[in-house]
Amino acid sequence: MRALLQRVAYAKVKTKDGFYSAIQSGILVFVGFEETDNTQDLLLIKNKIFNLRIFKNTEGKLHFSVTDTQAEIMIVSQFTLFADSWQGNRPSFTRAAKPEQAHMLYNQFCTLCQSMPNTCYTGSFGSDMQVELINDGPLTLWLDSKSR
Repeated sequence: MRALLQRVAYAKVKTKDGFYSAIQSGILVFVGFEETDNTQDLLLIKNKIFNLRIFKNTEGKLHFSVTDTQAEIMIVSQFTLFADSWQGNRPSFTRAAKPEQAHMLYNQFCTLCQSMPNTCYTGSFGSDMQVELINDGPLTLWLDSKSR
């Protein structure tokens, strides 16, 4: 499992039907899954997201976690996190989980995150979305459950 975290001042997701969800100050998490991912991968990434100290204290040091601050979270599926773009000029997505498996893992991951006290919103799995955001920092982190 891979996750790209961005600390945001604001994030909004729209689909072809219009507004879908939005958060204020918090983190936007793009997640992608591969065939070998399981519950352990989901828990590892969830725990990291909720415990990384990525919010500043009064001295400007990264000191507080999502859990500490009760920051809002938005989770958006993005299979392109498993793109292989080194051969040729067209990315290959063969490492990404098949849609049925990825949808199941995405729902399971969102449920794990929504069990936490933070307000957690999602994107629309498998939809063509427009994601609008204002980075805060910017602070962007890459998590890969297989790179421990």
